[in-house]
Amino acid sequence: MRLFTKLLAAVLILGASSAAHAGVKARETVFVGDYEPGTIVVMTGARQLFLVTGEDTALQYDIAVGKPSEQWFGTSWVSKKRVDPTWVPTPSMREKKPTLPASMGPGPSNPLGKRAMNLGWGTYRIHGTNSPNSIGSAASAGCFRMRNDDVMDLFERVHVGAQVVVLR
Repeated sequence: MRLFTKLLAAVLILGASSAAHAGVKARETVFVGDYEPGTIVVMTGARQLFLVTGEDTALQYDIAVGKPSEQWFGTSWVSKKRVDPTWVPTPSMREKKPTLPASMGPGPSNPLGKRAMNLGWGTYRIHGTNSPNSIGSAASAGCFRMRNDDVMDLFERVHVGAQVVVLR
């Protein structure tokens, strides 16, 4: 009965959330794990990101992950949140593809999309995308890409300092 009540609550929450954020593809789901609410859990193999919302519940978003040679696993934290971010390719990106610009301001061509959340170490981020067809694939240089509506939804729910756990 307790599980049925949780599932019913999840469906009701999802309905309310969907009405408030048209275009967002996140869904409330049962989530088993020992994580505090506000924790972001990335399941790389499933190409999904979860924002833990309570005991046994989370919002689930579909994402793109790093190419196999660019994937990483472990823990980090959200160190900075940026609206309409400027993209600056890393030196290794520019070495692999010299035609990349030194930087790219906000706009439809920017690969970071509408929002970016920098992670505590390195150059990795959770961000939007200008390539929504990449969602569900291993396509990035190690970042986690989200649909722009989804990343804007997550951005409003997450605080600087939130823990990020990246699993296989």
